[in-house]
Amino acid sequence: MNAPDAPETRLSLLFRVGDGDDQAAWDEFVQIYHPVIYRTARYKGLQDADAMDVAQTVLMSVGRALAKRPHDPSRARFRTWLNTVTRNAAINALRGKTLDRGTGDSGVQAMLNAAEAKPLDDGDVLEREYQKELFRTAARLVQPEFAGDTWQAFWRTTVDGEPIADVALDLGKQPGSVYAARSRIIRRLKQEIERLG
Repeated sequence: MNAPDAPETRLSLLFRVGDGDDQAAWDEFVQIYHPVIYRTARYKGLQDADAMDVAQTVLMSVGRALAKRPHDPSRARFRTWLNTVTRNAAINALRGKTLDRGTGDSGVQAMLNAAEAKPLDDGDVLEREYQKELFRTAARLVQPEFAGDTWQAFWRTTVDGEPIADVALDLGKQPGSVYAARSRIIRRLKQEIERLG
């Protein structure tokens, strides 16, 4: 489930979230984890509004739990516990819904049989979504540090997967400067992700 180099949730942030008066900690926590919980609930099959409700429910549960008792990393990783809380909230939301009835149409059955199975287990979904959100947050924080064309060269070649030569030509840069820009930004993103994680 867990990548060996996946950053741990900062214990200091978890302790601060438990302090009901630390709004900055809560804001940072919500910024990182709300999208993670929401996308995990969507992956579980919930509609947009239901996934938003689950995210709110989970965040309130986490806030109450951390206020009562600080997280103990010797008992479990925080994201393991969060995954369990999210999974249970999604299951409860799904149980509360009226299930659609099957049509009996063999064409529908053929489409279902042809659909790819989702290979990820619950923990992998939450971990993947956490890593994505960590990257997005770090990117938002780091982007203002770089010139627009430098960031564009990084984003287009690294995230969008465009060929370096094409992006360099389009931006009027040498391919070597695109490589250098990518390297600088990746190094800075790693620093920010380490700080956040």
